[in-house]
Amino acid sequence: MTRVPTSPSILSGQRPRAQRGRALLLPAAAAALLLSACSSGPSLKVTDVDQPEGASGYTEKPGWATKQFAVAAANPLATQAGYNVLKAGGSAIDAAIAVQMVLALVEPQSSGVGGGAFLLHSAGDKVEAYDGREVAPAAATENLFIGKDGKPLPFIEGVVGGRSVGVPGAVRMLELAHKEHGKLPWNRLFEPAIDLAQNGFKVSPRLNTLLANEKYLANDPVARAYFFDASGKPWPVGHTLKNPELAKVLQDIARHGSKALLEGDVAKAIVDKVNSHPTNPGQMTMADLAGYQPKKREAFCTDYQVSPRNYRMCGFPPPSSGAIAVAQILGILGNTPAASFALQDGPGGASDPKGKVPGADWLYLYNEAARLAFADRNQYVADPDFVQAPAGNWKSMVDPAYLTSRAKLIGEKSMNLAKPGNPGPVRTSYAPMPDQIEHGTSHISVVDAYGNAVAMTTTIEDQFGSRQMVKGFLLNNELTDFSFAPKDASGQPIANRVEPGKRPRSSMAPTLVFDKASGQLLMSGGSPGGALIIHYTGKLLYGTLNWGLTPQQAINLPNFGSLNGPTMLEEKRFPEPVVSALRARGAEVREMNLTSGLQAIMRAEIHGTPMWLGGADPRREGVVMGD
Repeated sequence: MTRVPTSPSILSGQRPRAQRGRALLLPAAAAALLLSACSSGPSLKVTDVDQPEGASGYTEKPGWATKQFAVAAANPLATQAGYNVLKAGGSAIDAAIAVQMVLALVEPQSSGVGGGAFLLHSAGDKVEAYDGREVAPAAATENLFIGKDGKPLPFIEGVVGGRSVGVPGAVRMLELAHKEHGKLPWNRLFEPAIDLAQNGFKVSPRLNTLLANEKYLANDPVARAYFFDASGKPWPVGHTLKNPELAKVLQDIARHGSKALLEGDVAKAIVDKVNSHPTNPGQMTMADLAGYQPKKREAFCTDYQVSPRNYRMCGFPPPSSGAIAVAQILGILGNTPAASFALQDGPGGASDPKGKVPGADWLYLYNEAARLAFADRNQYVADPDFVQAPAGNWKSMVDPAYLTSRAKLIGEKSMNLAKPGNPGPVRTSYAPMPDQIEHGTSHISVVDAYGNAVAMTTTIEDQFGSRQMVKGFLLNNELTDFSFAPKDASGQPIANRVEPGKRPRSSMAPTLVFDKASGQLLMSGGSPGGALIIHYTGKLLYGTLNWGLTPQQAINLPNFGSLNGPTMLEEKRFPEPVVSALRARGAEVREMNLTSGLQAIMRAEIHGTPMWLGGADPRREGVVMGD
């Protein structure tokens, strides 16, 4: 590990920029953690480590620099598991599997073996997209979330119970990716998680805080017995929590592969749990689980120019909307004066400890572009096995001429609610999807010593998923990512309605960035955050590629965005004149808590030496490790 100097040549070949900010330093606690990781032996087991921040709020992260490989994940124990795998000669895929299994244990509120994931893998400039998204059971109908009164259920009523559980796909997808790109044996990758599950791990501040604020989890007797003490209080920070049931499941998966989860006793336990909920049962079968198949899709790659350099940005195609929406926003911004607006001082002035922030003029243009992108997203994007792309190709939504025409809709006053466009000669027959809550997820980025990279976003959807626990893990509530209403008032169908065997639309946006001319990998990044994943990822990309920031500096920027409604700003992070200027242009502005969980690893040159710069979100518990 090394200290990052004040003016590295970010993205080798790119000129230094004025807004780089101050040096990123390693505080003593983080340095000790990283040095400990870097001295690990060949064992893949991890040791418990102190969490790097308190229960909530914003804790500075140092930024990291490595030479050979790096892994970034949402919990130090998960990051260390990935590091140990890379140190032992594993590939980026191997490390991602080890990280995912530890996250199932230490970050159960966000991801696990009971959920799904989207994974991008690159070997050189070849990018593959592995779809491990959950699917609706065969018995599901478009009226799954319609109540007895004929109206869509309130969101949380749809979430809690068996009704919302989709067939989990993450493990079988990772199994496929490992067969194609793994270097270490499959069973070895489960050693860290099995060891922690058997011997225990310390409850983190974030897990404790989320449990303390959770209203529904304790209604499930299995979850209550695991997450709470005899008096019903969540286990305190630092309490050693063991999970022998999950250890047994992971041992079986390590020996027998995904069949151990999707067939046999574990599958029967999942089906029984889903279908026997006393008030909100589902309709899942053993055949649904055994028949799950991951898919390999063509990555959604677009060109992005920041003069004088051209980039190739690759993300996940539908059923995720993330890559399309990010590319639309950045493409629309490219047709505005956005590039002329630099970062400005934060609320504390030039000495603000949290650094620079985007100004009102840039934020106005960004959020207008976001409204246009989200209008299109809600109109068009759904599972491509069920819904045809506009003009027969999803690239029609990012066609340069189309984005130029959309940019012309941005005026002096905010449109507040944008209408979808028509990206092609054939008009859609679908109705726009109504506003609906999205939650959840965790992100993993890895670059290995062999030139491979992974960007994987993984999820069980809502905090603690469906609040149904079985065999030591939580079941997802992924079906609530479908539209609760299958049609609009006129009877026109909504593209993202429930259908049997269908994958719900997602906002997950794992991203790999390449130099277009050379094909060299430049960055792996992504974030949790529901629909706001799109904006968190957009902030990372614009901050690094346009403003020349390091990953940590870009992640530290305040969060912002619009889902085609109010302009949302991270509370207490923007000067009052910025907020007033946006309101003066007609935008409804809401200052609120926007808790991203960005992870990123980016190529750089420091004094002529190729390096990987890593960044982890100060709003969560993640760290970066590598050699």
